[in-house]
Amino acid sequence: MSIKERQDRERTSVQDAILHAARELFVSEGYRTVSMRKIAERVEYSPAAIYGYFASKDEIFFSLAEEGFRMMQQAARAAVAAKSDPLEAMRAGFWAYYRFSREQPQYFELMFVDRSVPQITDVKRFGVLVEMWHDATQSLSRAVEAGAFPPALDVRAAFHVLWAAVHGAATLHLCDRLAPDEDADLLAADTLDAAIAGLRSGLRLSFVPSPFPCHDCASDRGTAAGVDHAS
Repeated sequence: MSIKERQDRERTSVQDAILHAARELFVSEGYRTVSMRKIAERVEYSPAAIYGYFASKDEIFFSLAEEGFRMMQQAARAAVAAKSDPLEAMRAGFWAYYRFSREQPQYFELMFVDRSVPQITDVKRFGVLVEMWHDATQSLSRAVEAGAFPPALDVRAAFHVLWAAVHGAATLHLCDRLAPDEDADLLAADTLDAAIAGLRSGLRLSFVPSPFPCHDCASDRGTAAGVDHAS
């Protein structure tokens, strides 16, 4: 191994340690109250040293969010690819969102629940969000073309309805708002299936979604904890 390769590996190891420590602190103590000094203390580095890896606390959050969204995208794409039926594939993609909340609760809380984190406005950096939105709406469109939904379905509005269904159950579980004997997984499955059934019945949607940004629209705003296209 060359000196440069060793240095790169050591730098990556330190970056990972900083991100791990920051993620735990952000979730346990709240993003707003955590300082760069506190993160440095957790990894036993000086505050000046970690500034050599991340320019600010916000930059640490953005790195965590990027990592989280890419993990979510990979899980959703794998879930969709495993289903041949368009309706089942579409459902699997939304269910992957819920599963992510259960398997990666710290990432999910930072990305979708903590209101104190910085807004994500750099669409070029977070192009993964645009890709995820297009994946979901294309999956919905394929289900429409297959006859699983009415042909006049507004897939952008339907995306929000299905997203809200799984997000609600995920957040109720994450925030401990369910009784001890209540099963969050069953609630999530029921709300998702109920939303799908409503859309299949031809339920008229009154929600009007904002246009979602494209890769070339860097000035547009996006969605999720950071990305805010529905506010």
